[in-house]
Amino acid sequence: MSIFWKPDDSEEKEGSHTSSSSSINSKSRSPISNLISKSASNDGHVKYKLTPSGTIDEKELENVHIRNDVLLEIATFLSRRWSDNSESSIHISREGKISTNLEKKRITLPDLEYFYGNIFQKYRQWRTLLWYESIRLKYSFKIFDTDVVFGFIFNILETKRIEILGLEEWRGMIKEIIFYEGLSWHNKPLLNSLHGRNKVLEAFSQFFLTGYIKGELFGGENERVIRASEYAHGVIKHYLKNFHLRNKTYDPLEDQKWLEKETRQIIKILQVDSLMTVPPIPLRMPKSKVGLSMKQEEIISQIEKLVKIKTREMEVEKLKKEILQGYEIQEEFKIIVKESKRNDNKGFESTENLAIVIPDNIGIDEAAIYDLNLINKVKTALKEWKSGWKERYDYTGEEIEIENYVERQSKVFIRDKKISISIKIAILLDLSSSIEDNEIEYKKAAVALCEGLDYLGIKFSVYAFNTESRSVKCWIIKPPTIKWGSLYARRLMQVKPLGGTPLAEVYKILNPSISAFKPDIFVTLTDGEPSDMDAVRSVVLSYKRSGIRMIAIGLGADIGDALSIGHNLRYLNYQKTLTLSKKRLKDLPKKVLNLLATE
Repeated sequence: MSIFWKPDDSEEKEGSHTSSSSSINSKSRSPISNLISKSASNDGHVKYKLTPSGTIDEKELENVHIRNDVLLEIATFLSRRWSDNSESSIHISREGKISTNLEKKRITLPDLEYFYGNIFQKYRQWRTLLWYESIRLKYSFKIFDTDVVFGFIFNILETKRIEILGLEEWRGMIKEIIFYEGLSWHNKPLLNSLHGRNKVLEAFSQFFLTGYIKGELFGGENERVIRASEYAHGVIKHYLKNFHLRNKTYDPLEDQKWLEKETRQIIKILQVDSLMTVPPIPLRMPKSKVGLSMKQEEIISQIEKLVKIKTREMEVEKLKKEILQGYEIQEEFKIIVKESKRNDNKGFESTENLAIVIPDNIGIDEAAIYDLNLINKVKTALKEWKSGWKERYDYTGEEIEIENYVERQSKVFIRDKKISISIKIAILLDLSSSIEDNEIEYKKAAVALCEGLDYLGIKFSVYAFNTESRSVKCWIIKPPTIKWGSLYARRLMQVKPLGGTPLAEVYKILNPSISAFKPDIFVTLTDGEPSDMDAVRSVVLSYKRSGIRMIAIGLGADIGDALSIGHNLRYLNYQKTLTLSKKRLKDLPKKVLNLLATE
């Protein structure tokens, strides 16, 4: 039986609540948290006003999507309750990073696509990981780097310690921990694929934390891992005994010294060097962002194994079914899904009247148009704008530029000038068939532009258009009322280049939406060959009269084509026109952003 499992605590007590950890400032409650009751039971699950509506249908989960902003809202609410810290914040890492910064009270977790299984299984694993890091935020006094043996072993002991303390308060989380361990079995490396000390370290981590190992271990290595694990369990039992004798109080400084001393002893038993570098252990992660669904038989098998390890006192079959279904989490999950769907249409409740369409194929992968190198270049170029100041040469100033003086230039002084970017911008993307050959590069540039605007805190909206079966389609990529996120890149990814360029009709369709948003600048990216140039000229003039600065960027196949398109755009009454070869699409974000700074 595992040392942290208490049979008398395993039963969920309906209606019982925690004391100090349950209280939360009403000002810090998120919109989603308002759907949740103000009390929480000590089984680790929130209580809902909604009535349970049975189990979740597997087929219904195939097209379910959870927005990151909605996920962060519920995560912040749960984390602050679990950690008893009203200042904790949650961040999602696209690189699959998992970390907790104790000083900044910040938890970083991977997005849901990092995990195996269907969307509900992914959420349950993500939620359990959030619980671990929230409890770490509450009880941990130090977190070492895991790239050396000492930090690796110390953090393993610390994980078990905070798990015990957390389960004393949130007893029902044991079911979610078992479920998490069962599905994360696929992520754990096979010991047979590792060698030497790395194999011993990974075996200790697996055996001590879960009670089993993946693969085989023989001879002296097996004995050392068993001895080290038994010693570590004895250390944790001793700590828990003292913790209760001290009326559940702890001394961070003394506890840290004690844990560091015991870490050194475990390292001696394992016969490894405490300063040895620990290379990253290869994890078997999903090969695509869709992930990999495990067969139900595999999940049941793993859960049954873990239940037998964790407890021998409870009825295995009953507990196995409860863990597999995740009844306590289902209503929470349904709330998040419902909120995600509602927010997808936020700001455009009546799109039918606007003749505008929201892309709804949320299962598509947007990774192909996320060029992190280009995005980082754009953000680096915007650092001065972010600060609001930029150095310029002038006739007077506080510093002198020696090179300019030697070269006898007229402006030899350096002067800081204030840069204002307090504007609103609307962007229209031409996705007619002329873009087809350069679709991915075009969309990469558009995403980098949006990332740059978001980085500067500029309020903006993004639309796109194409034609299907001779019918004009206007697409909402990003509404003006919501912060930019990967969902909107996903929307852009699924709109394919089709048809001609009925720009005048598109402008008329967008007019109600643009009039409501009232942008300072309306930027159109187009091939410069609209179906009716005179009609476009008339509509552009109408927008200008309403106080909107109309700008067009023409995209040509080459420099000669770009010059021809530039000539067409000047005729269309735009206040400013730029042209760009499709071979230079990476320059697009910089060209657009240069339009925004006003001194």
